[in-house]
Amino acid sequence: MLSPAERVEQLRKQRDELKARLAEVGDLRPGSLVERYRRCGKAGCHCAGKGAEGHGPSWSLTREVGGKTITRIIPARAVAQTREQIAEHRRLRALVREVVETSELLCDAKLKAGAAASDEAAEKGGSKEPSTRRSRPRSRRS
Repeated sequence: MLSPAERVEQLRKQRDELKARLAEVGDLRPGSLVERYRRCGKAGCHCAGKGAEGHGPSWSLTREVGGKTITRIIPARAVAQTREQIAEHRRLRALVREVVETSELLCDAKLKAGAAASDEAAEKGGSKEPSTRRSRPRSRRS
């Protein structure tokens, strides 16, 4: 089992590694990529037949901005790149979650290490009374 100080150091290293990974994040884009097929409405078109797939695919990226859903059309040539950007955004969110969790553990470990240091100082004969004021009191002018 690690001592409190060793645990603090371990968590610091882990946090620093995560921060370094954050610096490697590339282009990112939030949202979901959707493949859509549509029917044009012309009676003689191939899309009007029963069970027909329709025209497409057309690609759209949807995401929420300010409580509203925003949709952008993505050209077919940019679908692979958009998928990579969405994956990178998800990776960023996962990394941020890990940084926060590690930082929280580090804060808790620092508290425990501080408490252990306080206990150790008390065992060495440290004063249990708070120190008294050594400077002169300030004058009180009315």
